[in-house]
Amino acid sequence: MKTLRFLPAMLAGLTLTVLAAGADDKKEAQLNTPPEGFTALFNGKDVTGWQSVITMKERKTLTPQQIKEKLDADNAKKLKHWTVADGVLHYDGKGDSLQTVKDYGDFELLCDWKIALNGDSGIYLRGQPQVQIWDSDNTPGASGKDKSSGSGGLWNNPEDKGKRPLKYADKPVGEWNHFRIIVKDDKATVYLNDALVVDKQPLLNYWFRAQPVPKTGPIELQHHGDPLWFRNIYIKELKD
Repeated sequence: MKTLRFLPAMLAGLTLTVLAAGADDKKEAQLNTPPEGFTALFNGKDVTGWQSVITMKERKTLTPQQIKEKLDADNAKKLKHWTVADGVLHYDGKGDSLQTVKDYGDFELLCDWKIALNGDSGIYLRGQPQVQIWDSDNTPGASGKDKSSGSGGLWNNPEDKGKRPLKYADKPVGEWNHFRIIVKDDKATVYLNDALVVDKQPLLNYWFRAQPVPKTGPIELQHHGDPLWFRNIYIKELKD
């Protein structure tokens, strides 16, 4: 009879375990499932829709045949360094950046990302570098005003045009962060973990400085030789 006194507690514990497992299953099932109005750029299974990088400069200087040959060779050699496990896109740091096959103009982009200690990466918009991702507390390249400035800034912009984020909003290294990036005309707005870090700053033409930014271009996950993790990459194309 004494054993029966513990039965309600055991059942309650079992119920909580089942509920927790159900919540985890539901969370996993929602990975890489786009919100209403968005399209998944990453399908959670492989790198369909992605390719090795052809820069905007190479588009101007290489022939279509040269571009095809370069892509064929680079895809065979470098895409293997981008792998997928449990719905997460992982880069081992030994290949090259990853670029969408499709070009985009005005859009809203959602993306979860994670880095390791000293990690350094970024997201190119319309083929232009870049919304910064990095461990600004520890990365050797972070010094002066850049030290502990955080991620999300338009790194290749002048100091007065969004080079550094408005505030530090990064999660601790090793935890997932969330970007919401809006590109409209020639302006970019960036939210990091729901905090506004760049407010309608110009998206500049990195490859041809004297020219306006192209109206369309690919999205790129930038390689800097560090391990990277991405998931829940969604896009909504914005119409006039």
